[in-house]
Amino acid sequence: MSLHAIIEEFPERRVFPIDRATWRAMIDSGAFVGRRAELIRGVIVEMSPQNQPHARVIQNLTRLLFEALGRRADVRCQLPLVAIDHSEPEPDLAVVPIEALDDHPSAPHLVIEVSDSSLRYDRLAKRELYAESGYPEYWIVDLARRRVEVYRQPAGDAYATCEVIEADGSLVIAAFPDVRIALAAMFEAVR
Repeated sequence: MSLHAIIEEFPERRVFPIDRATWRAMIDSGAFVGRRAELIRGVIVEMSPQNQPHARVIQNLTRLLFEALGRRADVRCQLPLVAIDHSEPEPDLAVVPIEALDDHPSAPHLVIEVSDSSLRYDRLAKRELYAESGYPEYWIVDLARRRVEVYRQPAGDAYATCEVIEADGSLVIAAFPDVRIALAAMFEAVR
């Protein structure tokens, strides 16, 4: 999705075009202390605040992924990844190779967005960006419907497969097929 398309498609988001080097310099200078923003296709995009269900699912998923993966991969919570096209998204969670910790990783095994008010944005802008960046697996946790959309096999700006896992199901990470995450555990204590 181009800068122009992002501006048109998401007019409620404030945007300012810049490159990745300028973005990092701004962060290093403290320009965004206390504010939540990410760089998407050369645009500084303000991130939505988190409500209790959003925060609880991130907390639950972080714990479940750490327990299931052990030392085979790292779990990053709301930390930057390097993507294409002057982008440094900050997904809610990312599972990355352990050796990727020298800089912001560019080849995660899995990226996860927990979506409430951001569902449309995560399905359009984020899904396209993650597919174009070659991220092999992308989960969108749909808080309202208590289900997860699982996207795999990036092909251009889309994913070849999409599977919806309902509340009574479980998730399997393609890179770690022995890892199963029950949606019931993920949604535990979510109002």
